[in-house]
Amino acid sequence: MAEQVKRPLLAIMRPQRYLKESTELADSMGFEPLAVPMIELADMKDEYFDGFVERVLSGVSDYVIITSANGIDFTLNKIPSDNREKFIEALNATKVIAIGPTTRKALENLGINVIGMPGVYSSEGLVEFLCPNIKGKVVDTARSFYGSSLLIEGLKDCGAEVHETNVYTLTKPEGDVQEDFMRRVLDGDVDVFAFTSSMMVRNFFEHAVSQTTKEEVINIMNNSVVAAIGIPTAQTLESYGVKVSVTPGKFTFEDILKKVQELLS
Repeated sequence: MAEQVKRPLLAIMRPQRYLKESTELADSMGFEPLAVPMIELADMKDEYFDGFVERVLSGVSDYVIITSANGIDFTLNKIPSDNREKFIEALNATKVIAIGPTTRKALENLGINVIGMPGVYSSEGLVEFLCPNIKGKVVDTARSFYGSSLLIEGLKDCGAEVHETNVYTLTKPEGDVQEDFMRRVLDGDVDVFAFTSSMMVRNFFEHAVSQTTKEEVINIMNNSVVAAIGIPTAQTLESYGVKVSVTPGKFTFEDILKKVQELLS
């Protein structure tokens, strides 16, 4: 009987709401998933939210940029249920831009028409995609408190009137599952680390250095495959002294796994 090939153990550290889907995807692609949230999402409403809603409802907004499925979920959750349909109708009177295919699908599932999406799924990609058309236009975006400032600065440099509201934030989950996960990491069990945000990197290191030295963690990671979803996440890892093995051309979790597959094969 042929010897069974050991599947690479993949650390998945995404928010709880994504773990089941991410684990199933990783399993189907030949990885052994080790999944625990190193980052969580929390609702927030800043002083700019009501102005954002008013601009959309009154037709002032020319463009509305949504940078994640979470962005639209946390936006709609703050709007009274009897007013959501009216808000979606008003959104459809603007030009709604999605950062990538996952966000686009989430918007379209809610009945929101997406008129465009950049070729590169990032803040820089959004700026490059929109810049020729937004001079003098009112651009709104509803996103994470930790969203890149490159988007806002870039749109303003292109001549747009830009309004940002932060509709959710990111937190550091703590508990037995994180401690158990970190023990597996420190035992050298993990073959592949998949990081999907800079905040995830920082939370990971905070958990790690509570149990060992920073140098030991870096040494373990530099003897594994480390994947980063995009340049900002890669730069954060490198700032800790971690060598990044893989950064996909498209910023999705599936593309991370495809790139890791290519590397390992």
